[in-house]
Amino acid sequence: MSVSLPTSIDDTAELLRKGGYVPDRALATSLFLALKLKRPLFLEGEAGVGKTEVAKVLAATLGRDLVRLQCYEGLDIASAVYEWNYPRQMMAIRLAEAAGRGQDRTLASDIYTPEYLIKRPLLTALQTHPNGPPVLLIDELDRTDEPFEAFLLEVLSDYQITIPELGTMRAAQPPIVILTSNRTREVHDALKRRCLYHWLDYPSAERERAILKARVPEVDDILNEKIVAFVQTLRGMELFKPPGLAETLDWARALTELNIREVNRAAIESTMGVLLKYQDDIARVRGIWEDNRTAAQ
Repeated sequence: MSVSLPTSIDDTAELLRKGGYVPDRALATSLFLALKLKRPLFLEGEAGVGKTEVAKVLAATLGRDLVRLQCYEGLDIASAVYEWNYPRQMMAIRLAEAAGRGQDRTLASDIYTPEYLIKRPLLTALQTHPNGPPVLLIDELDRTDEPFEAFLLEVLSDYQITIPELGTMRAAQPPIVILTSNRTREVHDALKRRCLYHWLDYPSAERERAILKARVPEVDDILNEKIVAFVQTLRGMELFKPPGLAETLDWARALTELNIREVNRAAIESTMGVLLKYQDDIARVRGIWEDNRTAAQ
């Protein structure tokens, strides 16, 4: 069952907390304004800082459907918006021919109807949903190319999509739109102007401890503090890919599964692949350990 939209920044923050997401004041403010003004929210930041999770938690706590468009290089309208069900159309044509309607001029219009339309995420998000406008997540937009961005302008400006055979399809109520980007490339200004913008950074130590307590409550306070302290130390190093919040949560769960209650070198060495995903980063951390040990001798 859907619930009403939050009426204040504090209500927005509390809504996210109910879903296990601990926002800072700036994020809660940006999200509240996006909901109030019915504008898309563009979340940009490093991978693993919780951008996608905002949309997931928002949909769950509001009781709305989550419609997710996962972006990738070469994404086109057929995969993102709609395509015609060609096998069904061909079958309809053959059945018409068998019935002697092969030359019927109305046949073309008969097979270009909503019955033969396959709705992809963007078109699905514009449809009427029984529990209210859905949350549309356009994830990792920076992986697509500029032509697809240009197509999104119509969708985000007027919440409508034009299908040549059927005409313009408009949303009775606009969906709640969250766009994310890992900033592997710059997204065009024209698209950003249609959105409210928020940079989602790595969390502070205090906020990360609160998130860890909410998402992995089986970790005690002492281990919680040690996990966050080590992850924060890694982020201070010159690594190719510092661990994000997702890696912090994964590492905490991994230590719990292994029944490890102490963050020491042995524990870190055995679980390094949970935190760091590049061999060069792992080698750098190990190299610093060796340098420190040599200096101590």
